Amino acid sequence: MSRQKLSIISIVIFALILVRCSGKIPNENALETAERADIILATTTSTQDSGLLDLLLPLFQENNGYLVKTVAVGTGKALKMAEEGNADVLLVHAPAAEKELMEAGFGKERFLLMHNDFVIVGPPGDPAKVAGLISTDEALARISNSGSSFVSRGDDSGTHMKELALWNEANIEPAGEWYLESGQGMGASLKIASEKSAYTLADRGTYLALRENLDLGIFVEGHPSLLNVYHVILVNPDIFPNVNYEGASAFAKFLTSAEIQTLIGEFGIDRFGQPLFTPDAGKSDTELGLK
Repeated sequence: MSRQKLSIISIVIFALILVRCSGKIPNENALETAERADIILATTTSTQDSGLLDLLLPLFQENNGYLVKTVAVGTGKALKMAEEGNADVLLVHAPAAEKELMEAGFGKERFLLMHNDFVIVGPPGDPAKVAGLISTDEALARISNSGSSFVSRGDDSGTHMKELALWNEANIEPAGEWYLESGQGMGASLKIASEKSAYTLADRGTYLALRENLDLGIFVEGHPSLLNVYHVILVNPDIFPNVNYEGASAFAKFLTSAEIQTLIGEFGIDRFGQPLFTPDAGKSDTELGLK
């Protein structure tokens, strides 16, 4: 081999050594550090479909240096992810099920974040004649007795849990050709209800965000049982040491900060003339009427 070739090889090897020493080629520890910078957020589909996360996540990531990986599923599936240690932080809206998770030790901390409300929406003409009713029991009875189509999410989400609780309170067993299960998120279920001229239970935020493309109107609202409360839950690192508890804590602190609570309270006003959510950080569950 010629001296010229040896010289070139030596230069290349020396250059690679310099790059390695400068940290330009990531080593195993660097990769582990990068992975720890990710946060897995398991959240209800309503926060995604309403567009709220599209506003908040870029702000958090820009100011805190974490990359949030969002898994938008029903609350039941989000809680299951916490039980299995497959999420770092939850944003959910099924208070009774959330308390069970906390009591079982899978959640480390739980913070009240915001609320809106559920509404019963339906097709033009209101075939079950529920418009203006305050009683959800009476509204569901009329829908059931008339055989009007009703779309249930059927996905163990917070909305699905609320819907089943309302049927139970009305002493009605929803079953039959009129009762349809979508097995999908809020946005998809609303679209199905619109296509099938059916009633459904929806959170107000998602309905307002999508109503321009829906042939559905709000017919039942305002009853205390239709309150829809969201909490942030940090998965317990004492049970799952690999969760990114530091990142999850930073995310919860961000969401409950005064600045972000103001943004949440203003979200939707410019487009819909009303906010989609009411901020609640710092309040107690009892202040909202939760047990």
